[in-house]
Amino acid sequence: MQLDYNKIDPELLPALESFPALELNRENIAQMRELLNSQPNPPSAVDVRSEKVSIPSGDTEVDIYIYRSSDRDNQPGVLWIHGGGFLIGSADDERARVIADHCDCTVFSVEYRLAPEHPFPAGPNDCYEALRWMVSNAEKLGIDVDNIVIGGASAGSGMAAGVALMNRDKDNFPLRLQLLLYPMIDNLHATDSGQFENHPVWKQQTSFNAWEMYLDGSPGEDASPYAAASRAKDLSGLPPTYICVGSEDLFRDEDIAYAQRLMAADVPTELSVFPGVYHAAESFVPGAKVSQRLTQSFLKALKDSQK
Repeated sequence: MQLDYNKIDPELLPALESFPALELNRENIAQMRELLNSQPNPPSAVDVRSEKVSIPSGDTEVDIYIYRSSDRDNQPGVLWIHGGGFLIGSADDERARVIADHCDCTVFSVEYRLAPEHPFPAGPNDCYEALRWMVSNAEKLGIDVDNIVIGGASAGSGMAAGVALMNRDKDNFPLRLQLLLYPMIDNLHATDSGQFENHPVWKQQTSFNAWEMYLDGSPGEDASPYAAASRAKDLSGLPPTYICVGSEDLFRDEDIAYAQRLMAADVPTELSVFPGVYHAAESFVPGAKVSQRLTQSFLKALKDSQK
């Protein structure tokens, strides 16, 4: 099936001419990383302080970028997980800086290990160790242990959803919110929106390739819910949730279904579907009206969750 590009918001269309859909597979992932990493980062739109620390995770160490906009003590903490299909991307993340600036909170962005070199559960384990470290060192880090949010974008928010399930089943550290921006949560894409082969930016075949590399195979329905949150049988006991997705996103229907299941499990849930929006469009065309609505929506949800 082919997506009708006439459904895309006109303000978002020009960006697709310079950013065609990603083609990622085992054969080209190293080359694609090198190409993407060679692109210079534009200057940040916000002025926040940053530092980088390393914490232990199993038999290795992972880096965490810490962003903070003020010296206010006992402020909210956000565990942020960057996107990139579990394969690419960096914790040196502009969206993490924006969150710290807008919400006057401390954001901890995790440089988790990437697939395919480090398939599941390496990434979620790194993020869970970061959460445990935040909770154990809250006073020293200047954050409120009862005011912690977990969130991410795309694969990062899919990983956040998995880590939230892992946390519920393990230590059950209190979380104020899981902030899920167009989460990548269903390894099967067995939905109506998942049947289109030509989604902009993140298309069906690339997504299946990414899942295969992340899961180190194709377990189908037997995939761990900590990897693919849609596989979870029980969603009760999870933190309040914000989910947003675009109407022209491969993930649209899996995200809507997950939000509906959360509500059925009595988890307070806000779902926002933005018309004419493809995957991560607000990061490519931040000035578009619908992009600004999307950004303000999740920032307000995060700010409103704070005590």
